[in-house]
Amino acid sequence: MTIFDGGTRQAWGALGGADELAGRVAYRGADGLGEGPLPVRELARATVGACALAAAELAAVRAGGAADEVEPLVVDEGAVATAFVSERHLRVAGREPVNFAPLSGFWRAADGWVRTHANYPHHRDALVRALGLPSATPEALRAAVAGRGAVEVQELAYGEGGLAVAVAHGYGDPQPLVEVRESGRAGRELGPAALPAAGVRVLDLTRVIAGPVATRTLGLLGADVLRIDSPRLPESDDAYADTGFGKRSALLDLADAGERAVFEGLLAGADVVVTGYRPGALERYGLGADELLERRPGLVVAQLCAWGWQGPWAGRRGFDSLVQAGYGVAAAYGDGAGGAAGAPGAPGVLPAQALDHGTGYLVAAGVLRALAAGGGRSLRFSLAGTASWLVREVPADGRAGASGEPYAAEPWLREVDSGYGALRCAGSPLPFGQWGRGPSRWGTDRAQWLPR
Repeated sequence: MTIFDGGTRQAWGALGGADELAGRVAYRGADGLGEGPLPVRELARATVGACALAAAELAAVRAGGAADEVEPLVVDEGAVATAFVSERHLRVAGREPVNFAPLSGFWRAADGWVRTHANYPHHRDALVRALGLPSATPEALRAAVAGRGAVEVQELAYGEGGLAVAVAHGYGDPQPLVEVRESGRAGRELGPAALPAAGVRVLDLTRVIAGPVATRTLGLLGADVLRIDSPRLPESDDAYADTGFGKRSALLDLADAGERAVFEGLLAGADVVVTGYRPGALERYGLGADELLERRPGLVVAQLCAWGWQGPWAGRRGFDSLVQAGYGVAAAYGDGAGGAAGAPGAPGVLPAQALDHGTGYLVAAGVLRALAAGGGRSLRFSLAGTASWLVREVPADGRAGASGEPYAAEPWLREVDSGYGALRCAGSPLPFGQWGRGPSRWGTDRAQWLPR
């Protein structure tokens, strides 16, 4: 059975797409994202569908046709569900990766619940310092949180550079799904190509899941994606094994004059810059969207952050799990949950890190649409914006399954070689082929563009 989808129309419209094109992507197959109080499956397929539609639109424009000359597309919901939990399906040389560290999770406070995120060593150490833990163990953290208020734990952790969020009982303030600003200048003209983004150079300044999902999608579609990280901020090998497809990875210290010069050379040759740092973090290096577009008006600059671009939390670090907690989603999925009004038992989680993955596909879609329009555009996304859309606008279709068939991930899993050895991974849900090889090892590639 093939269906059309109202959520796709919403996402496509938010990205500025023509309404008459929204009906050209349809869905079939079984869903694997489960039941729950929020329309997660609808969000997932809508974000992937909008991305597929944007890729087809760019391909049509590059072939010399009009943007509305897009052939009908079909996205399989089984592929979408598998991709949205790609980190769970990953196996690295047969080994199951660790997705959450021992100090990451929900903890009961004196007056509620707290969600912590301590997957990275510097965040774990900050949490230990903030709460004066005698050891970096779950038992010590549980005892320390139990004797404090949830907001107190939250603020102590953030004060030390750690990550903890009090579980909110009520949805957060409305946030836009995307904000778009035109520079008034066109970028490099793109001619016909075998893949929609072939020959496009993407400077990837993102980490963890949402941004890397966006850039690995652009890599699948033919872009030359080069991820740049600081050597002082290591990445998890398992995280990069999952999200490093379709790109290369190099290390540059922007505080070093010589390495900054290399970075400037890369920037001069880029068509797209995607950033995933909190507001203000890149501005201190002169790399905010305004500065980039002033220097290169034809660039496409896509920015994403956790908590949105205005308000008291805009400058705070965050991850999908923390935004779920702080935005009221975790309470809605809690034990005995009565919706956003609150849950007396433990909080819960979405069936996937759907804010991360969904935002990633929206970012990729926004970049593709900007390229189809000629470049010269900045776009802003946030996990909170995607959460706001999920809890307020995404239409639930009420169906138990798209086809009545049981969901199975196996048809959508792939075996590939990589810099980390043999990988089992989730395939791309886009109807544009698959990656031929897995990621190189993080930080081991040369900081230079491939020849066009």
